[in-house]
Amino acid sequence: MDVLSDKNYIPQVAIDCVIFGYENRQLKVLLSKLAFKGNFYALHSGFIKQEEDLDEAAKRILEDRTGFQDIYLEQFKVFGRADNKRKQFLDALIQSNYSEDRKFLTETNNSNAYAWFTKRFISIGYYALVDMKRVSPKLTQFDVSIDWCPIQEVPELIMHYDEVFQEALAALRTDIDHKFNAFNLLPEKFTMKEVQQIYETIFEKEFTRSNFQKKILDMDVLERLEKRLTGAKNKAPYLYRLK
Repeated sequence: MDVLSDKNYIPQVAIDCVIFGYENRQLKVLLSKLAFKGNFYALHSGFIKQEEDLDEAAKRILEDRTGFQDIYLEQFKVFGRADNKRKQFLDALIQSNYSEDRKFLTETNNSNAYAWFTKRFISIGYYALVDMKRVSPKLTQFDVSIDWCPIQEVPELIMHYDEVFQEALAALRTDIDHKFNAFNLLPEKFTMKEVQQIYETIFEKEFTRSNFQKKILDMDVLERLEKRLTGAKNKAPYLYRLK
């Protein structure tokens, strides 16, 4: 294990990132399955360098995991429960993967990293909205896979990540009407029907077409472009993009 204390990170402070994408009328979250025995699923997290601003650290972590630089990012909550789920998780992982866990912890690097990682942490939650077609998830030495998972099918997550995920989803639903951020899940050009579909997916309910279109146009954040010509011109929908 790496000696995290040697990497100039701020101790006992972390960033937790929830990365949302949208595809085929499904809202999805990017999850890592850890490269150890057992079903250990995680969000994407990291630590903050001494010289970094919080947003800079979050962007670095997201770029490292997605390969994508132009990311919509929103800080939504600070998590600071006193219960130490980091230690519970790491103890379970060690017991499942190392036959001699005491020997594992007596090795200097492992012992130092264990002590650093299992202290109580405060974490800052961010959610990101990305166009899934532009993201190329990157595996680290700790990942066996990184996959998009529909939000209704998210497995049990390690540490406190279940709470982080649920709070991120609630924050997205709260923010969507005044920060106009749902458009970041769509391609650069989109139809009004596609906008309605993504709203209905996020809120898990249907909207009346005429009322919804008026609501979106009243926001005055979209620029109307040419029609999307796929058949009869009089039935072709207009394309839009953010102003």
